[in-house]
Amino acid sequence: MIKGLHHNAYRCRDSEETRKFYQDFLGLPLVNAFTIETTQTGRKTGTGVLHSFFQLDDGSCLAFFEAPDMPFEFKEQHDFDLHIALEVTPEALEAMFKRGKDEGREVRGISDHKFIRSIYFRDPNGYVIELTAKVPGTEAAMDASKNHARDILDGWQVAKRKKPAAVAAS
Repeated sequence: MIKGLHHNAYRCRDSEETRKFYQDFLGLPLVNAFTIETTQTGRKTGTGVLHSFFQLDDGSCLAFFEAPDMPFEFKEQHDFDLHIALEVTPEALEAMFKRGKDEGREVRGISDHKFIRSIYFRDPNGYVIELTAKVPGTEAAMDASKNHARDILDGWQVAKRKKPAAVAAS
């Protein structure tokens, strides 16, 4: 049975640039880094890959692979395509919003999603990083026995099938 998230892994352009953002700016400690020259299945990685791990308070990690000689298209991600949401306290949300602005970083928010409040940054790789703080009512909003999540999903599927193909594809 799944116990929790150990790590989520992403590509990065530069490990030190990535470390500066995740450790120095966000405060996630670098807890492990190692090079991979041959995978466990025997594939060579060219000049090598660096795998680094930044730990959250619950013990899970965000991990990154720097693979300089392996093609990868880095692009600014749209929030709907990919974003990493990390929970902070309401006080930390306010402080990080101010810090981001003070440092001249791109920061969006503070967005009120009714059950959480969020701000958004871009990391050096183009990934959207959301910092989110719970508000009163978060637990009820995330309780499937109260929020009718399955009914909403089922309704979405029915409505989606009724839309013209051109609208559904756009």
